[in-house]
This record gives sequence, structure tokens and C-alpha cells, in this order.
Amino acid sequence: MIRAVIFDFGGVFTSSPFEAFERYERARGLPVGLIRKVNSTNHETNAWALFERAEIDIDGFDKAFAAEAEAHGHHVPGRDVLPLLAGDFRPEMIEALRRIKTRFKTGCITNNMPHNAAGGTEAGRTMYAREIMELFDHVIESAKAGIRKPDPRIYRMMCEALSVGPEECVYLDDLGGNLKPARAMGMTTIKVESGAQAVADLEAATGMRLS
Repeated sequence: MIRAVIFDFGGVFTSSPFEAFERYERARGLPVGLIRKVNSTNHETNAWALFERAEIDIDGFDKAFAAEAEAHGHHVPGRDVLPLLAGDFRPEMIEALRRIKTRFKTGCITNNMPHNAAGGTEAGRTMYAREIMELFDHVIESAKAGIRKPDPRIYRMMCEALSVGPEECVYLDDLGGNLKPARAMGMTTIKVESGAQAVADLEAATGMRLS
């Protein structure tokens, strides 16, 4: 029986940053997919991973990401990437969360940056939207916890905080790599590709009308 619904934030409550990455790349004549390729190379120890665990600051990220991009033959300052994280809110997902909260425990596990990293940009508004975050019973941020998805420990931390077993949880994320450990633990997983699709899958998993 499902007792809790756990969400990722970016790419779930907002449109995917991958779209912004591609716009940036096309505008600068870079290979489409370059930023994602840099982020996925040495994904446990690269600049992105270190930043999301708050092991380097914004200046360190700027330089480290640029060096990694240079290793792929292109120049991309890390500071250019941060504003690209902003996305458009998905109202249907926010409404689904409001309804879910009336019957289930709710949590959010987000790989993020230190709160001051976005420097007041739109990325900061998106990632830390208070009106959404306050709807969760518990939030785990990688930059505060010092670990990030897909480390299985972060999912166990959420289960402990909500006092539920993994088999009692639904977990939503837009990245398959982050869903894999949750599924291995026994969670029901939903890969978010669009708001409408995610709401429909969540309705099927919970038996609730969410739209």
C-alpha cells in the first residue's frame, strides 16, 4: 500500500533544463548535447557532482566545469550553465502535489547547488520556490546533505524521515539513472517526461484524481 510520494524538483515541477542547454549550444555553435556529455563524464567526481555536494564554491565550479568542457574541445564557463537551470513551472504538477498531500506523506529529494550559487537569477527562483517547497513534509537537498542522487543513502534518508518503507513509496524523477536505485529498493517509480504524462502515471499509482 502506498503511503508516501517522493518527488525530484527540477524537471518535475519545472520543464527540463535540457531544453535550455540545447538552446545555449545552438546559439553558440556548440555540439548539441555537449553540456549533458560534460555532466555525465565522471559523474560522481566531476564539477557538477562536487558542486551539488557543496564541496566546491561557485568560483570553483566555474573553473572546473570550464576545464572539463575544454577537455571535450569547447569553451563553456561554468557560470554560463547556472542560469540555464531555470525552467517554466508546470501548474498541473503543483496541483497534483497539493492533492497528493491531503492523503499521502510527501517528500522532495533534489540534487541542487548551495543556495547562493545562482546569485538571484531565475535559476534560484525555480529551484527554491518557497510556495512549492512548503508543501513537502520533508526535503533533502544534496548541497546540505553532502550526498546526491543516485547514491542509495539519500533515498533511505527520506524513507527514515517519513517513517515509511521503500515499498510504500512512489518516486518521480526525470532522470532514469536516479530512478534505478529507488526501484531497486522497492519503490514504485515514474519517469517524468511531461506534466500530463506524470500526472496520469501518478493517478494510476495512487488511485487519486489529480487533475
